[in-house]
Amino acid sequence: MRPTRAFIDTRALRANLRRIRELAPERRVMAILKANAYGHGQAVVARALDEADAFGVAFLEEALELRNTGIAKPILLLEGFFGAHELPFLERYGLWTVVHSEAQVEALERAKLETPITVWLKIDTGMHRLGCAPEEAQALYRRLSACGSVAQPVNWMTHFASADEMRDPQTAEQLRLYRELTAGFPGEHSLCNSAGVLAWPEAHGDWLRPGVMLYGISPLTGQTGPELGLQPVMTLESQLIASRFLKAGERIGYGGTYVLPADTHIGVVAVGYGDGYPRHAPTGTPVLINGRRLPIVGRVSMDMITVDLGMEPAGQVGDKVVLWGRDLPVEEIAEGADTIAYELVCAITKRVPSYTPDFEFDDGC
Repeated sequence: MRPTRAFIDTRALRANLRRIRELAPERRVMAILKANAYGHGQAVVARALDEADAFGVAFLEEALELRNTGIAKPILLLEGFFGAHELPFLERYGLWTVVHSEAQVEALERAKLETPITVWLKIDTGMHRLGCAPEEAQALYRRLSACGSVAQPVNWMTHFASADEMRDPQTAEQLRLYRELTAGFPGEHSLCNSAGVLAWPEAHGDWLRPGVMLYGISPLTGQTGPELGLQPVMTLESQLIASRFLKAGERIGYGGTYVLPADTHIGVVAVGYGDGYPRHAPTGTPVLINGRRLPIVGRVSMDMITVDLGMEPAGQVGDKVVLWGRDLPVEEIAEGADTIAYELVCAITKRVPSYTPDFEFDDGC
C-alpha cells in the first residue's frame, strides 16, 4: 500500500474551537466546513466539532452530505440558493440560507413554504463579491421581514475583504457602514471570518464564522497557526522509497534544473503534485525526516519528489517523511510555493487516504 496519507488530528480541531471560544467567549461559533472542510474531511470534522453552534458550507450539495451523515445542527448555505427549485430542499432539511440579491428575495416571496426558512441578508460593504448593495439593504430587509416563507427576525451578515491586513483602513470602513445600515433593526449579526476573529474583536457580533483557523492555520500574513495558539490538524506524510549516492555535477529531475554542488545522497519520496503537493515548491523547500529539516531538490513530479539527504544520509528507505504538519507549518510550505496554506490543504487529492487515529466512527461509516 502506498505510504502517502493525511493524518487528521480531531483533538487539535477541538482544541482550536476552544481557542476561538477563549477569544470570544460570549459569541456563537459557526464552523465553516466548505470544500470538504478545507480538505480535512467534512463528516469527520463535523462530528469532531459537535460543540460548535452551527456549520457553514458553500452550497446545497455540501449541506445535504452533512445531513445524510446524521448531522442535525443548523447549516448555513454561504452562497445561498441558486434558484427557487432549491427552496423545498432547504425547507425539508432545515437549512439556513444567505440572501444576497433581489432575485432571491423575489423567489422567497413567490414560494409557498409550510415551514419558514432562516435567512441571513448579506450586505456588500466593500468586498464586492456577494451581497446586496448598501442602498438596497434596508428595503430588502423589510421585504424579507414581511415574507411568510422567511423565519423572523431576519439576520444580518457581511464579509471583510482585508481583515488579515490590520493596517488597511478598509475593515474599519466596512464595519462603520455595516453598523450604519443595520442600526435599529432586529436580527443577529455575523461579520468575522478567521482573520476577523483574531484581529477585529470589536466586530465579533453575535456569530463568528471561523474557517481556516479551525484547522490550525493562520489567516494572518507572516504568522503561523502555532504562533496564534492554534494546533495544526493535518499532517501530510509519506516515506522514502529510494536512496542513491550521486556525485557533484549530476543533474536532478525533469529538465535537470538542479545541479548537485557536492557529492551527496538523494532520496526519493512517494508524493507529488498528483497528491496535491505543490508543483511549484522550489528547491530548498523543507521536509522532515527523523526530526531533521532537509531540502527538496529539483522539480516536483506527479508522484515523487527528491530530497538531499546529505553525505551521511539522514534517512533510509522506509523512513517516514513529513511534508507539513505539527512540526513543519503548512504556511511555510505555501510561502515557498508562492501560494496560501488554504490552497494546499484544499488541494489534497482523492488518492491520498485520510486517517483519524483518535476518532471513533459509528458502525457502517
